Amino acid sequence: MISYSNWSVLTASFLVVLYLALGGVTLSAVLHLVGAQWRYEIRRLAVSLFALFPLAFVLLIILLVGGENTFPWLSTATEHGHHLPAWHNYTFLVTRQVLGMLAVMTIFWVFIKRQEVSDRSKEDQQRFHKIANWIPYTFVLYGTMVAWDFEMTLVPSWHSAIYGMQHFISNFNMFMAFLVTWIYILNTRGKLVRPVEDYVYNYLAQMMFAFTLLWVYTFFAQYLVIWYPNLPNEVDRVMGMQNGDYSVLWWSMIILKLIIPFTVLAMRPSRHSPPIILTVAASIILGTLFERYIWISGVNGTGTMPALAVLVITPVLAVTGFLLVRRMMARSHLIKV
Repeated sequence: MISYSNWSVLTASFLVVLYLALGGVTLSAVLHLVGAQWRYEIRRLAVSLFALFPLAFVLLIILLVGGENTFPWLSTATEHGHHLPAWHNYTFLVTRQVLGMLAVMTIFWVFIKRQEVSDRSKEDQQRFHKIANWIPYTFVLYGTMVAWDFEMTLVPSWHSAIYGMQHFISNFNMFMAFLVTWIYILNTRGKLVRPVEDYVYNYLAQMMFAFTLLWVYTFFAQYLVIWYPNLPNEVDRVMGMQNGDYSVLWWSMIILKLIIPFTVLAMRPSRHSPPIILTVAASIILGTLFERYIWISGVNGTGTMPALAVLVITPVLAVTGFLLVRRMMARSHLIKV
């Protein structure tokens, strides 16, 4: 039987792949709604990450079939007095997750298609603007549901009113860190048909800095409310992650997601240096991977480091995701084939 520590790598990987797929369309929609002119530099590149949705869907099915491997509470869900019995109904969970992802994929696909023809006529612009208005709402609502099911309620008696927000803010920052790294690699290797202008790195760095501040605000707001009353049902999970077997990952996450991004990106010259921006982006990505894993695997504060699972799962998903995105970019004539 696969240990929970190893299986949690698959759950964390699903969340990473999912938010990379969600992030491109969401960023493009937000930049359109606020009238950012630099959106034209990156919007087609960003939405090409939609190609990761099939991979995310396959991972979702595997996790749902995994049952107790994915959701530790499943073995006690039918017991009398179980916390949140309506929400912890497995049939309802499978239904909302599968239908939720299919609905999001449909809405995001419509956005991409309307974006492609948005400059064709005034009517097309209006239709594109209408669907763009729905994207942020979709991202927030769906992201909250995913946060509740795959992280927050893994401990049935543990819940936080701000957890959904902390979850999708953190993952969106990871997406932007990935995007700036990806654009830089494509640019420097001459793979893009239309290279991205250098000033875009500064704009993405500013957004990474802003979302770092948002993340630490939601993180500390949740942490303070849990720590101050010191209620066992709430504080035990957090203290277990902070001081248990994964304490190294916990404190590394704080350094990688807060201290390094904040101290570096707070300085204006750093936000204009692509090598420095990429270093910070790598820090945010690694910190987010640690964050996702310890929230999932460290539910009881105990567990082993899943080195073998990481070495097996990560390359397979990375290669599969790369091929999917590359095919979509080639079909959209974004890269030189």
